[in-house]
Amino acid sequence: MVFFALFFAFFFLTCSGLLVCALFRSQPHVSQARPRVSILVPARNEAHHIERCLQSLARLSYPPELLEILIGDDASTDDTAAVVQAFIADKPPFRLVRIGHPVGSARGKSNAIAQLCRQATADYFLLTDADMQLPPDWVQHMLGAAEAPAHGRPVGVVTGSTVAHGNLFGRLQGLDWLFGLSVIRVLSDGGLPVTAVGNNMLVTRAAYDSIGGYETLAFQITEDLQLFACIVQAGWGYRNLWHGHVLGISAPQPTVRCLLEQRKRWMRGTTRLPWYLSGLFGLYGVFYMVLFFPPWVAWPLTPLLYGAKVLLQTLYLWISLRQVGRHESLGVLLLYEFYLAGMSLLVLGYTLWPGHIRWKERRYAWAEV
Repeated sequence: MVFFALFFAFFFLTCSGLLVCALFRSQPHVSQARPRVSILVPARNEAHHIERCLQSLARLSYPPELLEILIGDDASTDDTAAVVQAFIADKPPFRLVRIGHPVGSARGKSNAIAQLCRQATADYFLLTDADMQLPPDWVQHMLGAAEAPAHGRPVGVVTGSTVAHGNLFGRLQGLDWLFGLSVIRVLSDGGLPVTAVGNNMLVTRAAYDSIGGYETLAFQITEDLQLFACIVQAGWGYRNLWHGHVLGISAPQPTVRCLLEQRKRWMRGTTRLPWYLSGLFGLYGVFYMVLFFPPWVAWPLTPLLYGAKVLLQTLYLWISLRQVGRHESLGVLLLYEFYLAGMSLLVLGYTLWPGHIRWKERRYAWAEV
C-alpha cells in the first residue's frame, strides 16, 4: 500500500504542478516590422476543406503585397486543384504549385513542403494545413514571437495553438488537441523542448537551411516533429504560443475510423518524443490501471481519487480554453474524461493491430517511417 500511496501522491503533485504552471503564459507580442513572408499550404485531396482555409488567409490583416501564399497540390485525385484555381483567380498573393517527383529523401507531405520551400522567396515560412482556419492577425503575432531570442538562442521555430470545432465528436477532438498542446506549451515555457505542430508553425529560412531541408533528412511520417527536433539540435531557439491571436481551428476527423488512422500516425511519432512528455502521458495512463484493479486501492478511496483526477483535468481544460479565447460547457468538459479513456484504448489497440499506416490515401509500413 505504501507504493500506491506514493504513486497517487506523485500523480496529484504532478497534475497540480502542471495546473499551476498553466496559469502563467507569455503575453501576445505583435511584430512592428513588416518583412515579406511565405505561407505554405501542402494539400492532398482537400477539396472539401481547402476553400475554408483559403478564405481565412485572404482575410489576413497583413499587407497583401508582403504575402506570398503558395498552395502545393500534392498529386490530388479529387478537385483540390480546381477549387484552388477558382478561388485564387483574382488574388495576386496566391499561387498554386504542382508538387512534382520527390526531391532527395523527402516523401509524402515532407516532399510537398520541401518543394514549396524551394519556391518560396521570403525569409519566413509560415506553415499550415488545408483543413485549418487562421485568425486575421496570425502573421504579426507569429513574427513577433520570432523577434527576440528564446532560451538564449535566436528563434528558429514558433508554434501556435490549435483546436477543432464542429459537432460533439469534433468538439471532443478539439479538447484533445487543447489538452495535449497545452501540456507541450507548459513544458516548452519551462525550457524543455518537445515538438512543433505543422498545421500552425513558423520556421525561419535560416533555421530551415541550416539543417539542409527535408530533402536531406531521413524520411519520417511525423515531419513536423522531425523538423522541430533537427532545428533545436542545430542550436536554434523555439517558442510555443498560447493565445487567441494564433489559434488555428482545425476541421475534425469525420469518423472514428478516420480518427484512428490519424492517431496511429501520431503514435509513430510518440516513439521519438522526449522522455519527459512520454513519461507524463504514461503516468496518466497508468493511473487508471492502479485505480481500478483492487485490492491495490481500497474501494472507499476509489471514487474520491477518481473525482480528484477529473476535477484537476476539468480545471486544466477550462483554464487552457479561457487563455485562447474559447469556451465549452461543463457537460462537455466532463464528457471528455470518458472520451479520453475510450479513445486511448481504441488507439492503443488499433496501433498494435498489424497493418499499414494510411495517410492521405497513401500507405506506409511502420518500419519505414
